[in-house]
Amino acid sequence: MVYLFGGAFLLGASNDVAILGDSLYDGKEMADRGKVIVVTVNYRVGPMGFLSSGDDRLPGNYGLWDQHAAISWVRRNIEAFGGNQDNITIFGQSAGAASVSYQMLSPYSKGLFRRAITQGGVALSPWALQKNPMALVKKVARKVGCWRMDEEEMLTCLKMSDPVGLTMAGKIDVLLILGKGVVMDLLEFSPVIDGDFIPDDPSRLFHNAADFDYLAGINSMDGHIFAGVDVPSINQKKGNTTQADVRGLLAGLTKEKGSAAVSSAFDVYSAPWGFAPDMAVMKKTVADIETDFLFLVPTQTALRLHANSTSGARTYSYLFNMETRIPGFPSWVEAEHAEDLQYLFGKPFSTPLVYFPRHRDLAGYMIAYWTNFARTGDPNNGESRVPAQWPTFTKNQRAYLNINNKINKSSVRYDLRAEYVEYWNTVYSSL
Repeated sequence: MVYLFGGAFLLGASNDVAILGDSLYDGKEMADRGKVIVVTVNYRVGPMGFLSSGDDRLPGNYGLWDQHAAISWVRRNIEAFGGNQDNITIFGQSAGAASVSYQMLSPYSKGLFRRAITQGGVALSPWALQKNPMALVKKVARKVGCWRMDEEEMLTCLKMSDPVGLTMAGKIDVLLILGKGVVMDLLEFSPVIDGDFIPDDPSRLFHNAADFDYLAGINSMDGHIFAGVDVPSINQKKGNTTQADVRGLLAGLTKEKGSAAVSSAFDVYSAPWGFAPDMAVMKKTVADIETDFLFLVPTQTALRLHANSTSGARTYSYLFNMETRIPGFPSWVEAEHAEDLQYLFGKPFSTPLVYFPRHRDLAGYMIAYWTNFARTGDPNNGESRVPAQWPTFTKNQRAYLNINNKINKSSVRYDLRAEYVEYWNTVYSSL
């Protein structure tokens, strides 16, 4: 099982984020309990990994090529570690999940691995593709003193410039966005359609993924962390979130479609409010909008495209909705972005003092499903027993597993937020 870390294509490392001296991505619990080999790899991020002119002068996607090289190395060498080169699963979270998605869609991956898992991110996510790379090149060039009228000179200067300065030029200044835009606009160092590793729009590349078993899902409030920056009042006890705030957020997310999109999306999301909307309901709606737009809808779309194009490979969908462990958040907040990772990597076992038995139950379930899937292509069958049968996601039956510490038969559900998926994919996309 080869893990690709997240971090907005800008930050992160395979040994990142220590929890009580224990790296978040330490694979020992998963390896031990699921009887698998866990490999965590590194790749270039930020300008060094993804700066691109949008053509072959500065093609970009270097971080994706790094991942490809790492997976290829594992395939060539894993038998020396007791592994099976024909049974590799790649998995990742956030930008790491979008990376997994890109690896699935690239023609270079044929036969390289067998299965893939994406957690809170896919290549179809609006933050996962840089559609205007040259504008970003110019912005970075200004920061490192390489701006020139002549593009060739500018690119030559960038290639000669100090790597530390170039890396620092990718730093995000969140304060710049407050009050004028959305966090998503800051996530600029993303893969590009380069005509090579990514030869076309990701939505048109799913034929390349037809042979890979695919398991994908999101956290129920993956968008909350972004919503809290875009509309700060949602996390303030006495803060009032207004209808204008909701419209403003929609305007920021849908600017390529204009004002008609704002009105139409507002109507869909405000429909359940009634005449005197409760403040908590409005605040939760803000988080739902960001979750749907950035994570849920793109993931559901990827699942559908995979299920429609598969040639015998299986597709599985989940929603992770364990209550948040982050203190100080309002009571309506559910599973935050990246909160699934502590359970998957077995932290309730390796650092037991900060967790309760219910957290260990959940960690055991997730490790069982994930490692079974990696071993057999079926999360229900393998070395580990599971609490409920997880059905496949198919063209005609969009099943998903609701994942928390109380998994049972009733955790199997269908058509996750179907009306919102239909809205964004049909009504919104036709505006």
